[in-house]
Amino acid sequence: MSTTDYCREIETYLCQKNDGHLVRVVGPSFEIVSRWAADGVPLKVACRGIDRYFERYYRKGPRRRPVRIDFCEADVLEVFDEWRRALGLTTGNAGPSEVGHTADVVPSFDSGAGSGTDSGADSGGGSGARAAAPRRGPSLPAHLERVVMRLTGARATGRLGGEADQLIDRVSHELDAARSSTQGLRGEARRALIDRLDALDAELLKVVRLTLDETQQQALQDEAETELADFRASMAPEAYDRVRQAAIDRLVRDRFGLPTVSF
Repeated sequence: MSTTDYCREIETYLCQKNDGHLVRVVGPSFEIVSRWAADGVPLKVACRGIDRYFERYYRKGPRRRPVRIDFCEADVLEVFDEWRRALGLTTGNAGPSEVGHTADVVPSFDSGAGSGTDSGADSGGGSGARAAAPRRGPSLPAHLERVVMRLTGARATGRLGGEADQLIDRVSHELDAARSSTQGLRGEARRALIDRLDALDAELLKVVRLTLDETQQQALQDEAETELADFRASMAPEAYDRVRQAAIDRLVRDRFGLPTVSF
């Protein structure tokens, strides 16, 4: 996709988010979005960043005026950082422009948390905005609580069924039991629980992927490769294969509303 087409797609999406009100991506705004394209920010990742800004903006009450793309920049870069961390992309293979925006500590991609900075249309945030200072991730008890809630929500959609539903029930019960003891866990016991979470995460993804037919699996592979197209040339084949697999796993999580069980 050319930079011009990328900017047009962003402009169209911003128009939809603004309830049809046209806010042009021109001048300084075009330069911002062009930089996203040059840095390899996938279109869907940019849209998720825009969504994150709007979610926070709506929580403040009725909107007062249309949102410009400039106000979404910090959220887009934050989601891009999360996406790269989730896939294991580092500043060394960051993309065509080799620009690194990644903070020292970034929440997992599926966290859905708002950005730490709140630069918006009502606060005069400008095009130079960046994500907030590094923040600590959630505690282990809070992580387990959130995972159980997300698993319950995923099961309630009815999109999984069969073995996947049974596995979610088993994982949820196991995590519920773990929540009662996490406050006092230290050393090897805590490490053992974290290792167990890694194993449950891998098992969950494996079982859920088996619910997809060949056409669905191919579609996810194609989407993952499209997301990574700007990064492939700068990566060794082994690294690309690993990152592509992580991208497919993330798309599976998105499709079924699954949390990252790993801590």
